Amino acid sequence: MTEAFYDHLAKTRHQIHQHPEVSEEEHETTVFLKAYLKNLGIEPLNYPLKTGLIAEIGSGYPIIALRADIDALPIKEKTGLPYASDNGAMHACGHDFHQTSLLGAAQLLKEREAELKGTVRLIFQPAEENFQGAYQVIEAGGIEGVSAIIGYHNNPHLKPGQIGLRSGAIMAGVEQFRVDVKGVSSHAARPDLGVDTVLVTTTIINNLQQIVARTVSPFESAVLSVTHIEVGNTWNVLPAAGFFEGTIRTFEPKVRESVIARFEKVVQATADQFGAEVEISWGNSPYVTYNDQTLTPLIFENSKSFAEVIETLPSTGGEDFAAYQKEIPGVFAFVGSNGEEDAPDWHHDDFLVKDEALPVAVNYYVENALFLLDYFKEQDD
Repeated sequence: MTEAFYDHLAKTRHQIHQHPEVSEEEHETTVFLKAYLKNLGIEPLNYPLKTGLIAEIGSGYPIIALRADIDALPIKEKTGLPYASDNGAMHACGHDFHQTSLLGAAQLLKEREAELKGTVRLIFQPAEENFQGAYQVIEAGGIEGVSAIIGYHNNPHLKPGQIGLRSGAIMAGVEQFRVDVKGVSSHAARPDLGVDTVLVTTTIINNLQQIVARTVSPFESAVLSVTHIEVGNTWNVLPAAGFFEGTIRTFEPKVRESVIARFEKVVQATADQFGAEVEISWGNSPYVTYNDQTLTPLIFENSKSFAEVIETLPSTGGEDFAAYQKEIPGVFAFVGSNGEEDAPDWHHDDFLVKDEALPVAVNYYVENALFLLDYFKEQDD
């Protein structure tokens, strides 16, 4: 990467950072990406996506997909950067960095197009923050014919120049739940004439905390957090209804299934104890981001040619990249983006990515795309 190319990519990231758009609304971002790619001689393909885009470099099989997410968060930025956003949204998870690195990779791969032993498919995916974008790409046919897909997320706790990888689970499976509780309203002075929705709700929540503490093996892990409760609106009336919501995080399918089953049993049994009614709703959230056990060690070794590669611990955050991995082999990495001891984490209003992390992020795409094209071409031969 030349100094001029690095400077150009840094300015590109700053421009994208200054104009963030939230999930499902990445219209101007998509326009910018299309124009950028066309300037490189890369024509976006006609996939039925409202926002985001898909393009290709090279031709024939195998096809290796490179994915970057493009949406921002509804957070007011407080970084004080000269290129900070002022529109009420913020790239507080570094998706400006992700898409910039894929643009840089697109330029380098386009320059080497004649050498490619197949096709590199570029996926600029919308709506990762609401976990819907990967499903939209899949439904549009965006991974049809693809042999493997690679992606990454920046990690502010790793230094620029570092890559974190591991086979198996690297990010958690996410369950989003809401439980509606229906009792019988009464005067607060005569609780015997009603079914106390406040008591039912709080008892259910307390009972749920026993699931992880007493039913999940100490050699495995899970998180169950209730984050939002609404029940009642005055001091002297027992309310008729209320609800609570939250999340479950797991790393293994069997643990996920067990925790969900116990969750439903605890909720229903506790409600029955009081004579209340309950309804459980589950959100459309991602599975475990589970790295292919054959390809990941190969990517681990190949990435040592341009980065310091470490075996990372998994993150309890969720990623809809997992949806691709349910369909085709996939490898997801962490790319170091800050490394300072007090670096703000994802989704903070002062989240900061360092530009010097760009070269490794670009090389992660380029070098591993070339490697996988060679690998699958040899497999076919």
